[in-house]
Amino acid sequence: MTPALYRGFTTLALPLISLYLARRRAQGKEDGDRFPERLGCAGRARPDGPLIWLHAASVGEALSILRLTARILTDYPEVNMLVTTGTVTSARLLAERLPPGAIHQYVPVDRPAWARRFLDHWRPDIALWVESEFWPNLIAETQARAITMILLNGRMSLRSFAAWRRWPGLIRPLLGGFALCLAQDEDEAKRLRALGAPSVKTPGNLKFASGPLPVDEEEAGRLSHSIGARPIWLAASTHAGEEEIVVEVHRRVAPAHPGLLTVIVPRHPSRGREVAAALARAGLKGALRSQGDAIAPETEVYIADTLGELGLFYRLCPVAFIGGSLIPHGGQNLLEPARLDCAVIHGPHMENFRAVVEEMTDAGASIEAGNARDIARWVASLLDDTALRAGRIEAARRIATAKDGVIDAVMAELEPFIEALAKGGGPAAPPPTGAGGQAPRDMEGKRARP
Repeated sequence: MTPALYRGFTTLALPLISLYLARRRAQGKEDGDRFPERLGCAGRARPDGPLIWLHAASVGEALSILRLTARILTDYPEVNMLVTTGTVTSARLLAERLPPGAIHQYVPVDRPAWARRFLDHWRPDIALWVESEFWPNLIAETQARAITMILLNGRMSLRSFAAWRRWPGLIRPLLGGFALCLAQDEDEAKRLRALGAPSVKTPGNLKFASGPLPVDEEEAGRLSHSIGARPIWLAASTHAGEEEIVVEVHRRVAPAHPGLLTVIVPRHPSRGREVAAALARAGLKGALRSQGDAIAPETEVYIADTLGELGLFYRLCPVAFIGGSLIPHGGQNLLEPARLDCAVIHGPHMENFRAVVEEMTDAGASIEAGNARDIARWVASLLDDTALRAGRIEAARRIATAKDGVIDAVMAELEPFIEALAKGGGPAAPPPTGAGGQAPRDMEGKRARP
């Protein structure tokens, strides 16, 4: 697949793309009220003055850039910021947490006409792309307008690196379109350089500077009262195929821990009823938060199928298993529970957070367990042994808070570009020239959605 073929396919495949999007809307995966944004139609007017466009994929990437967004707007009040994401959950989160002066829009689906419509309206001066969310047509149209592009928190998994090495004619022009790539660590930087990124630096991982997840203190107090002295643990950000393992962990731990309460927070809240049905089949008494169910004395598993409340449950649960890691999904962010006094357990599939896992493992700040038996053994030990749990929590907290200065390091790299823009002179440096094409896969090797 060449860039020209990809552009041609996404141009001619409008009927198929429309059917695909219609199905997503029916499944609740698209925002019906704001759906025109996915077609490149702006939901509001462009503000006057310079505009920085920051694109993140979904919730995890969006959380990692909140403090950076606020810092840019504080340091450069003359600048406006547009933040785009592609998921309904990320849009809801950003509606609550974006700082004043930042606008959220859905990123357009990657058809050339929709990308052009989006860029014609917003006319960004600088485009900041987060981690590995790359769409060929949108990048090509951005490059065609000579908009400076910078990669933030860049990462390239070993699997993606191996795949891209087979397509050097595609990845080199893609990465060559970035004026600067800021990689998460030196390993990621080496892979980006090997594939053709012309300027790569490693100021650090922005996930280390995300700050603690928010909490409703009144609700935390109410739930804490309902839980009382019951032993409690959390399975956070779980995916399909993992809840069955969590149920088995509960069965193994509960006999020696009377009143055990297991809390499950599905990664996708829409799966709450599915998880509840699985519990019912397993013979466990569950409660569904989205339905307003209370935590009763007989409740064995509480399903927190709501959006934006993970910080609440990390604060309530002293032991947290992090999902997306028992299946080949790549894991979720271990630093979030580490900041909120949790002893952290995860499965073997943590490819998306490899550097963080290595650092936490070396410091005794996290535990890997790959099956129900091992998870149950660690949950029981951490619930029983206060000193063991406290040591793990303290080690995790030290790792999570040790690198808050990454914001300063990233800002130091961005300042030359933004300062010139804020003074009315445009970005400090034009983007490198390069063909604006890419294979129909993003940087993590996932198939590009139409």
